[in-house]
Amino acid sequence: MCELFKMRWCSSSKSFISSLQMSDRDSSISASQTEGEFEGEMDEELEGDTEMEEEKSENGRGSPAPSLSNISSTLRAVIRIKQKYQAMKKRRQEMALGGQCALTGAPGRTSPKIFTFDGFTPTAFSSPSSSIPQRKKRRKKKRVLFPEGGRRRAAPKQDRSRAKYCLYLLFAIVFLQVYNAIENLDDHVLRYDLEGLEKTLRREVFGQQGAVESLLSHLKDYLSTYVHNKPLVVSLHGPTGVGKSHLGRLLAGHFRSVVGDTLVLQYYVLHHCPQEANALQCASDLSALISEMVERAEEEEKIPLFIFDEAEHMHHEILDTLLQLVSSNQSNEYLNAIYLFLSNLGHAHITKHMLHNSSSISMAMTASGRHSNLVKELTPILRSMLEELHPLWTEADILPLSLLEKGHVMECFLDEITREGFYPDHANIERLAGEIEYYPAVGGHEYSQTGCKQVVAKVNLL
Repeated sequence: MCELFKMRWCSSSKSFISSLQMSDRDSSISASQTEGEFEGEMDEELEGDTEMEEEKSENGRGSPAPSLSNISSTLRAVIRIKQKYQAMKKRRQEMALGGQCALTGAPGRTSPKIFTFDGFTPTAFSSPSSSIPQRKKRRKKKRVLFPEGGRRRAAPKQDRSRAKYCLYLLFAIVFLQVYNAIENLDDHVLRYDLEGLEKTLRREVFGQQGAVESLLSHLKDYLSTYVHNKPLVVSLHGPTGVGKSHLGRLLAGHFRSVVGDTLVLQYYVLHHCPQEANALQCASDLSALISEMVERAEEEEKIPLFIFDEAEHMHHEILDTLLQLVSSNQSNEYLNAIYLFLSNLGHAHITKHMLHNSSSISMAMTASGRHSNLVKELTPILRSMLEELHPLWTEADILPLSLLEKGHVMECFLDEITREGFYPDHANIERLAGEIEYYPAVGGHEYSQTGCKQVVAKVNLL
């Protein structure tokens, strides 16, 4: 009976184990290889336990009745087998879960590894994520730790280059120099009061607004600085009575009020050197006078003015002396000077051009526009003619003065009558202007043959 109970118990335990194996086999298809290995180990242990039980049974067949110890030992064996199987099953499930977690990236529990000297052999359960390159984690910067007892040190600051400050200083110096130079230019121009000169010339000179603007432009450019590489030489040419001498007197009076009487020279050739025999002595005296004035102007840091009226009567020796003085190879004090020549040289060319081209001149054209056309067309002709006379005019800027019309002559009469204190009767002024000789009217323009030359004489007869 005991043997029958024992056999039934063993068979029931085997069927229980086999049922567990079948259920586990269905639930773990993905881990077939590992499961087979575990089942083999389990079968070997079961077979060993079964053989031990059979031997015990054979040894105990002779005994009349089974003892309680035999039954309890069998029960303990079954329980031990079951516990081993559950532990192996649990290990298998943990390994399966570990493989799934590796695929999804979640950390999984792994069984403890046994250290061996065998080489690593990849199995079917090796994680596929090992072949996928993982993104490198950024390393956190380690904090700098300072000793507790020591003094905390500050991070080193980047040294600034001192060359930047030198560069800023250089920029400031250049800016101040430029600003000072501009201020000095303005001060130098303001010293000569060119605005006042312009107002005077526009008010006192009639019919020559274009020539006045050109002359003022030359003066502004030259007087804007004190240091020059050559003196300013301007030569005014025009027929009789167009206002050359009057313009010279206005310039001399203005500069006397600005730089003083000692730095302005009005040289009339027929008055200062009427005889040609005294030409050498006149040239020597003129050179000494100009040198003295230039040296005085250099000391006072001013620019002198030299006006030579009736230049067409100058002797050859005087022209040679002036050419040496205006050349650019002189010392610095001779380069800071203004030379103004007034003459009627080339008046025939100016008169011919004005009469032949008056019909083409538009009445709507401004005075500066008419004068610019006159300068553009007459300057080459006058320069070639003057250079043949003397090379002095190669150093000069030539400005031709145009003929005066009847309206300009009437303005001259009005100004002179006002100066003399007479009542400015328009009918009387028109009558006096009609007594002047004129060229035949061309293109609606009626030009005077003598300009304003006879105006003073006729007003004195009133």
